[in-house]
Amino acid sequence: MPNILQVNTADQRGGAETVAWNLHRAYRHKGHASWLAVGYKRTKDPNVLAISQLVTRNVWQRRWRTFGMALSSLDQKVTGLKRLGSKLLAVAEPQHFFAWWQGVEDFEFPGTWRLLESLPERPDIVHCHNLHGGYFDLRALPLLSRKIPTVLTLHDAWLLSGHCAHSFDCERWKTGCGRCPDLSIYPAVLRDATASNWERKREIYSKGKLYVATPSRWLMRKVEQSILAPSIVEARVIPNGVDLSVFHPARKEEVRSILGIPSDARMLLFAANGIRANVFKDYRTMRSAVALVASRLRDPNVLFVALGEKGPPERVEGARVQFVPYEQNPEAVARYYQAADIYLHAARAENFPLTVTEALACGVPVVATNVGGIPEQVENGRTGFLVPPSNAQAMAEAVETLLSDDGLRRKLSAQATRDASERFDLDRQADKYLEWYQGILESS
Repeated sequence: MPNILQVNTADQRGGAETVAWNLHRAYRHKGHASWLAVGYKRTKDPNVLAISQLVTRNVWQRRWRTFGMALSSLDQKVTGLKRLGSKLLAVAEPQHFFAWWQGVEDFEFPGTWRLLESLPERPDIVHCHNLHGGYFDLRALPLLSRKIPTVLTLHDAWLLSGHCAHSFDCERWKTGCGRCPDLSIYPAVLRDATASNWERKREIYSKGKLYVATPSRWLMRKVEQSILAPSIVEARVIPNGVDLSVFHPARKEEVRSILGIPSDARMLLFAANGIRANVFKDYRTMRSAVALVASRLRDPNVLFVALGEKGPPERVEGARVQFVPYEQNPEAVARYYQAADIYLHAARAENFPLTVTEALACGVPVVATNVGGIPEQVENGRTGFLVPPSNAQAMAEAVETLLSDDGLRRKLSAQATRDASERFDLDRQADKYLEWYQGILESS
C-alpha cells in the first residue's frame, strides 16, 4: 500500500481544502500512511504538517513572519487581520513586497525545498492540490516530480495562466497572457507582469514529469490546450466525492427544528466561503431571483439562507434573506442542505463546486448556472435545472417551477440522491486515486 503525501494551501477552509482533507482521512481509514502538508494548518491532526517558511531566515525575519502569518490565519475570526498580516510579512521580507509591487507572482517560499524532510518516512506518491495562496515555491515542482511520482489535481486554472484562477471569457492563457483585461481577479496582481509570469510557469513545467487530474472534463479540456500539457505523463478526470454518511437526506421537520427554521418556510440555500464579494460567485443574480420569486408567488414564507458569511438579515420583495457565518463542521453544514427545498448556485466561473455535490447528496434539487463543470454535476430536468449565467429571470422561473410542483420537487430530490450515491461517493473517489497511484508506481 503506497504512502501518500498530499500538499495543499490549508487543511480546512474552502472546497479544494475539503477535497484534500476528505481524501487524507479516507486514505488513513483504508490503512494507508497518509500526510497532508499545508501552508496554513488549522486542525490539530498530527498527520497534518505545516510547511515551514522560517528556514534560511534570520531572527528578524522569523519574528515578523511568525507574527504576520499568525494574524493572517485568524482572518476568518476578525476581518482585516489577513491584510495586516500581509503588511507585517512585507516588513520582514522586502523582496516579497517588491515582487507584489511589480506584479510578479511570488514563489520565494524556501520551506518547499525541505518538504520531504519533515515526514517520518518517505512517501511513494506526492499529490498536490492548490499551489497558490502564498506558501509554495512552484520552481520546486520539477525536482519533486523527478524524485517521487507527483500528481497534480487542479481545482481552478491558476497553473495555466499569468495570474488568475479563472479567466472568464479571456483566452490569452492559451498564447502567453499579457495585456491582462482584469488584474483584480483572484489571485490579484498590482501590475501587468502576466506575460512573464506565464512564461516562467511554462519554463518550470518543461522540466517536470507530472500526472494531472481534474474533477471536470471542462477543466481538463483547458489543461489540454495549456502550457501544462507538454509535461503531462498521464491525465485523468476524477470527480470530487462527498462523505455520504454525512451528506444524505433527513427528515426536514426535525432538522428545521434544530436550526430554528419555520416548518412552513420555502427555503432556498446557497453556500460558499465568502458570498457577496466573491468575484466567481454571483450573489446579485441569486438575490434578484429570490426577489422575483417572492413577488410573483406573493408568499411571505420565502427564505433565502446564505451560508458562509456574516451579515444582518435583509428583506427583498417580501422574501427574507438570512446570512449564516461560515461553518466548518460537516454535520452542521449538512443540516442546512437537509432543511432546504432548493439549492441555488449562481456562478460566473466554476470548476466543480463541492457545495453542489453536497446538496445533491442530501436530496436537494439544484438550480445553477450553466458554466464550467456544473453541467457535469447537475442533470438538467432530472436532478435540477441549469440556467444561463447572470440571468435572474431564468433562475427565478426554475425556482418557481419547483416550488409550485411538490411532486416534481420530490421526484428530482429522489433522483439527486440516487445520482450522487452512484457518481459522487468519496469512497469511490479515493479508490480511483489509489488505483491510479498503484498503476503509476508499477510503471515507474
